[in-house]
Amino acid sequence: MINSAAAHATSGVHATSGDTDVATAAARAGADVVRSLYGRQLTRIDKGAGDFATAADVATEKAILDVIRAARPDDGVLGEEGGQRGGADAARQWLVDPLCGTLNYAVGNLLVAVNVALRDGPAAVADPFGGEVFFTDGTTARVRHEGVEAPLAPSAATRLVDVNLDPPFPGAPGFRGVDLLAHPEFVARFRPRVVSTTLALAWVAAGKRAAYVTDGGDLSESVHFAAGIALCRAAGCVVTGIDGLPVGDGGRGLVAAADAETHDLLMSMMRDLSASRGIGG
Repeated sequence: MINSAAAHATSGVHATSGDTDVATAAARAGADVVRSLYGRQLTRIDKGAGDFATAADVATEKAILDVIRAARPDDGVLGEEGGQRGGADAARQWLVDPLCGTLNYAVGNLLVAVNVALRDGPAAVADPFGGEVFFTDGTTARVRHEGVEAPLAPSAATRLVDVNLDPPFPGAPGFRGVDLLAHPEFVARFRPRVVSTTLALAWVAAGKRAAYVTDGGDLSESVHFAAGIALCRAAGCVVTGIDGLPVGDGGRGLVAAADAETHDLLMSMMRDLSASRGIGG
């Protein structure tokens, strides 16, 4: 079933396919594998510090790589599980997170994402169980579901904000996501959610979330975040680091908000948290 799923997706792309088609086909191939292995007893691969991958992560990455290699054999690929394939200095690099939300998946939670992005180019995020594929050509952002496409339209109307609470917290003591949830203004204006997968970034671009916040370093070329950042930018979201700097230009972590008002509110709260600890930022 795994091989047939990958072969089906690969048959839809070739050397003359556009990069957007390659990204979406690869994400769909990965989603097929994720669904096919769901519920099975899967071997876990320990990564240390409580992190792990499963056989599903590995099989999904292989299916994605098969699609990319068939269409773009000269491109480099950086995968979450297999590391760098092809030259790291190749002019074109794909960033692949085959199963974002591995812990969710391992315990039977369906909130996971398949992330595929060409550095500084098209990207796609597949929701294996929701059936949606979010994608961008680098300029516009759309979603495809059951053969129907629609543009992504960010909106803060839900007031739902996803906050990544996974340790470690490199921004501490100046900022920790858990502290943001207790800020009086946050409680008054928003409702927290913890999805524990970057599927939440696609939801910001689609108007299903008002914002997403995570701590961390430079996430611009992270296999976990590259596709979601590309979607949010193309959809017109406001995307910066938690310090307000542009992602990839010294910015740490990530704040992706549906609009400027939501972004400004969150940044103000985070500045309050830093100031309360006597830390500038």
